[in-house]
Amino acid sequence: MINSSSDNVTKLNSINRRMFITGSLKFAIMIGLVSRLFFLQVKENKKYLTLSDKNRIREWKLAPVRGEFHDYFGNIIAGNFEAYQLHIIPEEVEDFRYVIYRLKDLLELSEKEFKKVLKKKNEIKPWETLIISDNLNWNKFSKINNHLYDLNGVKPVISISRNYPFKENFTHVLGYVSQANKIDVENTEIIKKNFVPGLKVGKVGLEKSFEEKLIGSNDIERYEVNAYGRRISQLEYQKGEKGKTLRLTLDTKVQQLTNELLKDKAGSICVMDIYTGSIIAMHSSPSFDPNLFVFGISKDDWQLIRNNPMKPLVNKTLQGNYSPGSTIKPIVALSALENGIINPNFTVNCRGHKNPLEYYGQTYHCWKKQGHGFMNLRNAMKQSCDTYFYEIARKLGVDRLSETAKKFGLGERVFGNLFDIEKKGLVPNTQWKKNALGQSWVLGETIITGIGQGYIQTTPIQLCLMTAQIANGGYKIYPQIIVDDNKVHPNDKYTPLFNDPKNIKIVQDAMFSSTNEVRGTSYRSRIDNPKYQFAGKTGTAQVKKITERDRELDLKTFEIPYEERDHALYVAFGPYKNPRYALSVIVEHGGNGSTTAAPMAKKLFKLIIDQHKLRESINNKKYMDI
Repeated sequence: MINSSSDNVTKLNSINRRMFITGSLKFAIMIGLVSRLFFLQVKENKKYLTLSDKNRIREWKLAPVRGEFHDYFGNIIAGNFEAYQLHIIPEEVEDFRYVIYRLKDLLELSEKEFKKVLKKKNEIKPWETLIISDNLNWNKFSKINNHLYDLNGVKPVISISRNYPFKENFTHVLGYVSQANKIDVENTEIIKKNFVPGLKVGKVGLEKSFEEKLIGSNDIERYEVNAYGRRISQLEYQKGEKGKTLRLTLDTKVQQLTNELLKDKAGSICVMDIYTGSIIAMHSSPSFDPNLFVFGISKDDWQLIRNNPMKPLVNKTLQGNYSPGSTIKPIVALSALENGIINPNFTVNCRGHKNPLEYYGQTYHCWKKQGHGFMNLRNAMKQSCDTYFYEIARKLGVDRLSETAKKFGLGERVFGNLFDIEKKGLVPNTQWKKNALGQSWVLGETIITGIGQGYIQTTPIQLCLMTAQIANGGYKIYPQIIVDDNKVHPNDKYTPLFNDPKNIKIVQDAMFSSTNEVRGTSYRSRIDNPKYQFAGKTGTAQVKKITERDRELDLKTFEIPYEERDHALYVAFGPYKNPRYALSVIVEHGGNGSTTAAPMAKKLFKLIIDQHKLRESINNKKYMDI
């Protein structure tokens, strides 16, 4: 009995312990559940509400509206239009194979286009956007919208894209936009911030230089979706900011004429205001239609542009390094006058090929076979006598010539860092040759530098700036292509580049004689009407050394193979009595400046000066407003 009672007590105690332990565990679990529920519903309420909203609410960033480019008169030269696009995010599509074949039928995609889409799909991550088309026509875009019930995961998008209404006329100034790539996103913070699939960004030219101002900011759309990810309703729309519109100093009419004049030719034309430095026109030829690049250029179009022997992809105005030929002679004359080497009456006897100059066994001919006879500065400039400029270059020396040339804008980038492709050119001196080539300068190199040959290299925009600063009386100007109200007024004084203003007048008068007097090299291109009358200097730059056999053959330009023909150059300013504009013309392999380049200037000055009154009316209004 005693043992039985003891066993019952032991069993009861064991049961009680088990019940206690079980109850404690239940209580602990209940406390844990309550604590967890409290944590989830109170403490972490915002977090899980946000996660819930992410499943229910979608955010869609739209491409920002890019700022426009306007010319000086307010004409849109780079604008925008609505582009209809079609996007898919593969991981959001239940049956991708069905959807993609359905789209192929609806959009009537060719096999080549269809394979291209499939290839792009395999190259991206499942959560990245696949762009089926970035430029649908309205009929196809409408058709897709009418069949959205059957196209799970397909997103029709109305985007903004670039349009260049004047096509090839402004290409080398504006550049072009194309779809942002990985490098664009990684290297530019503002592109990364505003990136959406299909975003177009500047690749070259002003489109690239002013990307931060032009790009704008995204529109953001928030909407509610159902369990299948289909849109139910729009919840919020946040409007982004359009990029800044930039007004350029360019005149579309003048720019179009430069394009027409250089049609089927390789070369460049620049026009500049000699007081403000405003660029009126800046064209490189041949050009191409930048609209081809907006949605991705086709292989055929790309090959046509890339393989063109005249190199339309090269901006010859900024990248073309050319020997200036005789267009350098105004600077050679000015440098000799400024340094007291000669006076206007200094005379040299030019005997042509019969009795050429000879230094250290090397002969130096004038271009005129029979010679010019006795030449002073004015007549030498008028008839572009090489012998005269050989002699004054010899007396002057390359170092002093280099100093004057650099003062007037040669050997340095005209636009600073605005265009990353712009070249500096080369104005050589004795120290340059020692550093670059490890050799001493020789006299013969000075002599040929005096007629713009040898090591010296200039860009067309540099020649235009050089001429503008001679035309304005020898004062420093800073070329600009963006209209900026903070720039100084044209009547303000500038830094003088001369020692004696009389020397500038002498050079200006000599350039006048070259264009407007009998025997002047550009006399046939003159305009007698003082309203349009201009002064200038022709140039012919050799692209290969002339041999004795070449001299004997004396071939006409059209008889010489194209790639062996000389480059034709011309620089000018006008109207002569009250100068306001300067220009430079370069025609690659054009033969000579007097017959090819100078006639273009004649046509240009008529339009430039006719446009001046309209330009001034806008300019005066601007300063009245200020």
